[in-house]
Amino acid sequence: MRDIARSTVIAAAVAGLTLSVAVAVGDSAFAQTKQPPTASEASTPAEKPIKQLALTEKQIEGVLAAQKDMAALDDKLPESSNVEPDGKAAAELEAVSRKAGFASYAEYNDVIDNISLVLAGFDPATKKYIGSDAVLKQQIAAVKSDTKMPSKDKKQALDDMKAALQTPAPAIEKKGNIDLVGKYYDKLVGALSGDEDD
Repeated sequence: MRDIARSTVIAAAVAGLTLSVAVAVGDSAFAQTKQPPTASEASTPAEKPIKQLALTEKQIEGVLAAQKDMAALDDKLPESSNVEPDGKAAAELEAVSRKAGFASYAEYNDVIDNISLVLAGFDPATKKYIGSDAVLKQQIAAVKSDTKMPSKDKKQALDDMKAALQTPAPAIEKKGNIDLVGKYYDKLVGALSGDEDD
């Protein structure tokens, strides 16, 4: 059930890493917690494939409505995705999910996973979908050319991004999700990266 943090971090990784690269990764704590999963993390046996589904506007609006409450619950969840949250935290996740219009936390999490999958392929500069590999390659180039980033942080970021390239994201099966996520791009990036101004 720790998937909320994983999913949010994946979505925020694209926006957060790109934003942090653009400002010379001034906040290394943010950059460290918002990195995409490394190849070894992405291929762990506990990692289940994303259940791809056709997103609806209602689902995206539900995710946006739930983000502040979900982010507040994040501190109550176990660090490992292999550890179930306690009964109280699990009940709170279910309650927030239902309040946002989802049948369950599992449904909410499936929607987050699908949004994250699509967001990973958006170029933050143009806000156009170019694919997650192309975005990672742009980020690698930006980090390589960054003269202000400490060499240790630069090496770690490059290693993580190169490892992520070795584990390609699944192809997007529901092509309509690209347009829908694109329509809500700014709101989703703001909400999922924790930078929402509301």
